[in-house]
Amino acid sequence: MRKSTLSLIFAIFALFLVTGSVVAEDEVVEDESNVIVDVVLPVALAFIMFSLGIGLTVDDFTVVFKEPKAFAIGLTNQMIVLPIVGFVIASGLGLSAELAVGLMILACCPGGVTSNIITKLAKGDTALSVSYTAIVSVATVITLPLIVGLSMDHFMGEAAPDIDILRLGMEVFLLTTVPVGLGMTIRHYFAETADKMEKGVGMVAAGLFVIIVLAAIATEWDTLMDNIGKLGPAVMLLCAVMLGIGYGSAAFLELNSKRATTVSIESGIQNAVVGIAVGDLILAAPDGGFSTLSLPSGVYGVLMYIVIAPFIYWRITQSED
Repeated sequence: MRKSTLSLIFAIFALFLVTGSVVAEDEVVEDESNVIVDVVLPVALAFIMFSLGIGLTVDDFTVVFKEPKAFAIGLTNQMIVLPIVGFVIASGLGLSAELAVGLMILACCPGGVTSNIITKLAKGDTALSVSYTAIVSVATVITLPLIVGLSMDHFMGEAAPDIDILRLGMEVFLLTTVPVGLGMTIRHYFAETADKMEKGVGMVAAGLFVIIVLAAIATEWDTLMDNIGKLGPAVMLLCAVMLGIGYGSAAFLELNSKRATTVSIESGIQNAVVGIAVGDLILAAPDGGFSTLSLPSGVYGVLMYIVIAPFIYWRITQSED
């Protein structure tokens, strides 16, 4: 690898460290500071979003003009239907207040690199999947803080911590949109370097995803065991219902199976790491570990593969059209 590429990578990590420090500045609870939650988690999320951005180009945002019907269906499912389904599930299964808010955080998250990979495996339209992910990742900077704020008022009432919606939106912007933009900038101006980096960056991002999900579950293990009878079914139901709604709505509106598969996966697969990070931004754990608000996203990050596996198998066995 050339020295210029190495220098670029070091510069990127330095930027992410600065970003993580800025976001974590007000997240220390009294004298207890957990470097994993306060710094490593924001940096890891920024790197994962960077791994998405380095594979994007400006043309990936033009899907709204190229595929207006497919885009409208997927956007409606993700931005409107998904939070409604999440609310119904959280209310219907009687989740505790914090876990209900955590499920709503998850329901407001965009897709991620995982949804793009799953779309490819399931013989969907990968280019359309990437476009969905890119556009929704930007849109959630506005929608996520608003919906989560309303959810906290509803489920937690007077016990809800005071949150600055504008600040939360800015933090989400710093951790998601900025790294995506950085990745796209490198792709645009240094295409050869981006090609060399993409595979390695993707592998590191996948490893970080696994570590963060498992850490979120491990630190809230007692809470998980106390609520597994409701939380496990809740996150699996959210994924399964949205996969069904996604595919059904696309098929009903006469999209072909490749696009219907993409709409289904983008509707049903969310970025668990964003959910974990947002949960900790809103309500830091007293012991310095991961927040209870992050637990639904952590559990989802594992159980979604159980739900999506039969769907992938079904699509693989179907003939192309």
